[in-house]
Amino acid sequence: MTAPHPLSDPTTGTGIPQTVERMRRVFDGGTTRPYAWRRRQLEGLGRLLAEQRVALAEAIDADLRRGRFESAMFDVAPTAAEVRHAIKHLRGWMRPQRVPTPLAVQPGSSRVLREPLGVALIISPWNYPVHLALAPLVAALAAGNCAVLKPSELTPTVSAVLARLLPEYVEGVAVVEGGPDETMQLIDQGLDHVFFTGSPGVGRIVAAAAAQHLTPVTLELGGKSPAVVTRSSNLRVAARRILFGKLINSGQTCIAPDYVLVERSVRDEFLGHLDAVATEFTERRALPVLSAKHAERLSDLLAGADGQLLRGGPADADLLTMPFSVVVDPAADSALMSEEIFGPILPVVTVDDLDDAIARIRSGSRPLAAYLFTRDGRQRERFLARVSAGGVAVNHTVLHLQVPGLPFGGVGTSGTGSYHGRWGFEAFSHRKGVLRQTDRIDPPLLYPPYVGHKRRLLEKAL
Repeated sequence: MTAPHPLSDPTTGTGIPQTVERMRRVFDGGTTRPYAWRRRQLEGLGRLLAEQRVALAEAIDADLRRGRFESAMFDVAPTAAEVRHAIKHLRGWMRPQRVPTPLAVQPGSSRVLREPLGVALIISPWNYPVHLALAPLVAALAAGNCAVLKPSELTPTVSAVLARLLPEYVEGVAVVEGGPDETMQLIDQGLDHVFFTGSPGVGRIVAAAAAQHLTPVTLELGGKSPAVVTRSSNLRVAARRILFGKLINSGQTCIAPDYVLVERSVRDEFLGHLDAVATEFTERRALPVLSAKHAERLSDLLAGADGQLLRGGPADADLLTMPFSVVVDPAADSALMSEEIFGPILPVVTVDDLDDAIARIRSGSRPLAAYLFTRDGRQRERFLARVSAGGVAVNHTVLHLQVPGLPFGGVGTSGTGSYHGRWGFEAFSHRKGVLRQTDRIDPPLLYPPYVGHKRRLLEKAL
C-alpha cells in the first residue's frame, strides 16, 4: 500500500464544505482532464479490487452476512470487470466526434468534445455496497471528474473500509461517511452531478434537493420487475434462472425478479419445478435479511398477501433471516403486489396468455427490468415492442447487468439516466458542440441588408 494521496481522503459530516471545496480546487487545476491521469485512477481502482478483494468481501459479510464467496462473485468481480472495460476503451471514448457540417455554414468543420462535468456526488446503497459505489466512480473518473462518495450508513463496515482504502489508490476522490443529514448537506453544496442509487421514495427527495441548485441527476431506482413464463419455454430452465436472479443476496437486488406471471396451462408444472429448484438452491436454509425492520416489513407483506403459500413463512426479526417463500395468486391489491418486495418472497400469478401478462405489466409503473421466457420469436418481439422497462433479458434474469456495452438504467419511476461502459462515461460528461470556421473566406451572403439578388438566393435556400 501507499500513503494516502493529498488530493483524496475520508471525512466526516463536519468537514463537508471543506471537502467539496478541496475537490473543486483539484478539478479547477486541470489535473483530471488528461488521458494519463484518468487511466492512472482506473488502474488504481483495479489494484484496490485485486489487492483488497478479501478485505472487501469480509467487510460485506460483516454488514450483510452474505458470505465471502458470493460477495466476491457478485459485488467485487463485476466492478473489476467494469474497470478493465473502461481502461480498454477510454482513449476511444475521449476522442472528439466529427459530425457533418451543413452547406449553409461552410466552409467549416464540426465536432463534439466530451468534457468532464466537475465534482460529482455518488450516493450508493447498502445492498451491493462495493459495486454500486465503485462502478459509478469508474465512470466518473474515466470522464475526468473529481468525486465525493457517500456510502450507505446501513453498511458501516464497508463504508469505513472504502474510506480507509480509496485514498491509498486513487486521487481526486473524497469519501464522506454518515446518514441522511450528510447526504442533504452534500447536495446543498451545489455539485456538478448527483448519481443516486436507491429507492424511488428517496430518489424523489434527492431529485427535489438537487433541483434547488439545478444540479443534474442520474437516478438508479427500482420497481417490480416481472418474469413472464410462457408455455413455449423450458419450464425447468425458467425456474432455475428465475430463482438464480431472485436468490442472489436474498432477493435484495434492484433487478431481481419481483414476481412471476405464468400461463395457466403450464402453471402447476412450473410450480413443481420452482419448488424443487428452491430446495436445491437454498438447501432449506433461511436467508439473511438486512435488519429487524426489514424482516418485519417482509413478514407483513407475506401475511397480507391473501394467496396460497406454496413454501416458506415469516421472517425471524431476531435472527434476521427469512425462508424463501412462494405465494401463488396473491390478491392483486395486496401490498405484496404493489410494493417492491426486495427480499426472498416470490409471488406467482396465473395469466391466460402472453397478452394477458403484458396487459398486467402495462397497468403498473414501468419496471427497472423485465424478463421473458419463450422460444417463440414472435412472442419475443411482441413483448419487446409493448413492454417498457429499463432493460430486458430473454430466457434469463439479471445477467444483462454484466454486459458492459448495454446501458443500465430505469425509465419512469424506475429511474432516469443510465450507466455502465460508455454509457457511464457519457453520464458524467458534457457533450460540447464546436464549430470551427476560417476567417480567410468571408461570404457576404450571410450579412444584411437582405435585399435584391441576395434575398432571392436566401429565399431559395430556406
